[in-house]
Amino acid sequence: MQKPQEMITSRQNGLLVLTAKLTERKHREQEGLFRFDGKKLFLEALTAALPLTAVLLRQSAADGILATAKDYTLPKDCRLAVLPDSLFDRLSEERAPEGVICLCRRLDRIHKTVSVAEWQAERPAASARRVLFLESVRDPGNLGTIVRSARAFGVDLIVLSADCADIYNPRVLRAAMGTLFGQPIVVTPDFTDVVRDYGCHARVFAATLSERSVKLGEAVLRPGDAVLVGNEGHGLSEAALAAATDSIFIPMEPGVESLNAGIAASVLLWELYRGRKD
Repeated sequence: MQKPQEMITSRQNGLLVLTAKLTERKHREQEGLFRFDGKKLFLEALTAALPLTAVLLRQSAADGILATAKDYTLPKDCRLAVLPDSLFDRLSEERAPEGVICLCRRLDRIHKTVSVAEWQAERPAASARRVLFLESVRDPGNLGTIVRSARAFGVDLIVLSADCADIYNPRVLRAAMGTLFGQPIVVTPDFTDVVRDYGCHARVFAATLSERSVKLGEAVLRPGDAVLVGNEGHGLSEAALAAATDSIFIPMEPGVESLNAGIAASVLLWELYRGRKD
């Protein structure tokens, strides 16, 4: 990797001002950029050849990080700068900064926002895919955990309602542990219409307890099936439930009201993964 070409010492530097702004969703959307902190995510980004626009290094950690990344090359237009430790620490979102902050362009090739009409025009073939629908999952930690599980269990596509947490929220990125960089995701304002459309061609299992719900383990989930998971506190909306073709519940011991949304989704995705055809 090339050596840093600049040393930044002022808090008013334009690049540092931009980096600080990217902690807020509105600025991420305005700029078409997102940020993430930490050595692991930096290496994952290099491995995935992400379109990095800037890399900021903590002065005392710079040599070690560059040595770790010596076999990689940054994009041609990516700025590589060193900051004094005290200035870097003010900018970092980590409690114990590892020494690297990255800025990256949004991954529009695999992360898309679509209407129901656009979805129908490019509808994924149901027969060979595993799809996860998430409605109103607003906790960034939960969403990041779900993305990580989805990647682990071979989910081909995650579809989010527009009111889910922003996938580029730093907490989502930390919880996803780099898996977000390769996971296809669609965000849609027409969520229930998209669920209903998918259900015309495949089964959509809503995670809910109702009279028609099948116990997990008694229903065989197959490639082409989709799992639908709702909000952490309120579950799925009536509209989403009506759009699903089937429903499923996770049996639990008495006295436990429900599972965390991230854990519930992970359990269901494992079942879908287990039912795949080799």
